[in-house]
Amino acid sequence: MASLIAPENHVPSEDAEALYKACKGWGTNEKAIISILGHRNAAQRKQIRLAYSELFQEDLVKRLESELTGDFEKAVYRWVLDPEDRDAVLANVAIRKSGDYHVIVEIACVLSSEELLAVRRAYHARYKHSLEEDLAARTTGDIRKLLVGLVTAFRYEGDEINTRLANSEADILHDAIKGKAFNHEDVIRILTTRSKAQLMATFNRYRDDHGSSITKDLLEEPADEFKTVLRTAIRCLNDHKKYYEKILRNAIKKVGTDEDALTRVIVTRAEKDLNDIKEIYYKRNSVPLDQAVAKDTSGDYKAFLLALLGEEE
Repeated sequence: MASLIAPENHVPSEDAEALYKACKGWGTNEKAIISILGHRNAAQRKQIRLAYSELFQEDLVKRLESELTGDFEKAVYRWVLDPEDRDAVLANVAIRKSGDYHVIVEIACVLSSEELLAVRRAYHARYKHSLEEDLAARTTGDIRKLLVGLVTAFRYEGDEINTRLANSEADILHDAIKGKAFNHEDVIRILTTRSKAQLMATFNRYRDDHGSSITKDLLEEPADEFKTVLRTAIRCLNDHKKYYEKILRNAIKKVGTDEDALTRVIVTRAEKDLNDIKEIYYKRNSVPLDQAVAKDTSGDYKAFLLALLGEEE
């Protein structure tokens, strides 16, 4: 369930004019920007961008980039983009940061097949390369095989599962992990081709047959880059809401908040399932997420994140 609170009736041209006034003259009216953009869904934000361009012959995204600074600017910039364009930007930033693969895995494993395809199209349009081309150019060996396989997957989205297949593939995964053959071609094949419903059945069978979860078994092995990517993929495919709760928990608990992670999760999930993630966070930490965010952030950045969380200061 989404946390964003957006009005059903809004007039894009009025919002565009209010944003123009907020950015005009000496000093920017950040509160006005938050009160509008912090309460508009993706379709409404697109209408506002178009209205702004028509009325003022300039790009709203570029105007906001020039007016705002710091974490607040980064959060607003990512929020104003279309979701698929935002994910394309996040993917490109991650690819250029060598070794920062968890964002790529999130995009590849959490999104639906159609959403992932839209991100790949947006990446083409923005960077004049394919996502998999850039990813392959910056990676090697088993990591490349796994990541390229994940970003190019077009998984079946239905609920049907094959129980016999779940049983046999749970054994294949178990044998590979116990034999330390984490990069076995069958492991990569299973994770990059099976539907999420089928994989969940396989992971459940793994736990039932072998007495511990696949992620726990992987955690007991000495960490390396490939195993970390493998485990992140399994967590995102199996229960992405629990995965995101942990990302938020780690971002907030870190000495010096990890604003990039905090912004990424709140901005990308506010229109999808952030309320569910908030519930998991509260059960796990006994503190409401909005209180934790308010305590760890400040100023306009804090006000904007709280708006996306469905709370106000």
